[in-house]
Amino acid sequence: MQRYLARRFAQAAVVLVGISVLVFMLTHVIGDPAALLLPFQASQEQLVAVRHALGLDRPLWFQYAAFVRGALHGDLGLSVRQHVPALTLVLERVPATAELALAALSLAVGLSVPLGVLAALHRRTAVDRAALLFSIVGQSMPTFWLGLLAILVFGVILRWLPTGGMGGWAHLILPATVLGVFSAAGITRLTRASVLDVVAEDYLRTARSKGLRETAVIGRHMLRNAALPVVTWIGLELGTLLGGAAVAETVFSWPGMGRLAVQAIFARDFPVVQATVLFAAAVFVLATLLTDLLYAWLDPRIRYG
Repeated sequence: MQRYLARRFAQAAVVLVGISVLVFMLTHVIGDPAALLLPFQASQEQLVAVRHALGLDRPLWFQYAAFVRGALHGDLGLSVRQHVPALTLVLERVPATAELALAALSLAVGLSVPLGVLAALHRRTAVDRAALLFSIVGQSMPTFWLGLLAILVFGVILRWLPTGGMGGWAHLILPATVLGVFSAAGITRLTRASVLDVVAEDYLRTARSKGLRETAVIGRHMLRNAALPVVTWIGLELGTLLGGAAVAETVFSWPGMGRLAVQAIFARDFPVVQATVLFAAAVFVLATLLTDLLYAWLDPRIRYG
């Protein structure tokens, strides 16, 4: 197990280094940050002064080395717009994103896993066809379109729910549902396929022949053996949502990391963009690692060497 963890942490470090290089280069090829920050009529002397203050007059390799050195010490630079540490701005948005992500994933798992199991156990029935239709439609609808439609229907026409912002539970319903529908569609399809792979196995017939109740056969034997692909998908979804659901947060004005990243991109606040992407990547890598560790608990035959 220790060798496996060491190998996975080394792989995670390589991934994060690659992402840091990509993000650093992309934020420097969109144009001169100093020219983007200053008014159009700024003089050449002002441009030179801002480049020097931001360290942009140094070679790129030196700037990247300074960026990595600061990142290892938790310093990802200052926001050029708000003049506060970029990592602080990101961490302030984490609770809002975590609340939205966990609500959306709870809704998705609570809806999709039972629906996928029912569809597999009642194959080629109305339940199965409804589950397949939901999975296709749910993954076909863009998040921004579904969000705008939900705002129009439930916020503007019916006036049942707030159209945006963060407040009580009512503010959470629309964004969590919109995010959860997309996740639930994929988990439903995968759960159905995974259960169909094991539903006719001999060990299930043996369990039934021993007199076990159907609920015990499904919960203790069938679902546990069909869970590995589903757990993988859920882990990836959790990492993605915790990393910042930018589209939903922007549509519903939810003050999370995704909305912060979008605002930073439009404001050309590249330290905040870099901090947000690196933090989201670290969360995603950690989520995949924890998902892998769950495999040994779900399937005792799996051993890490």
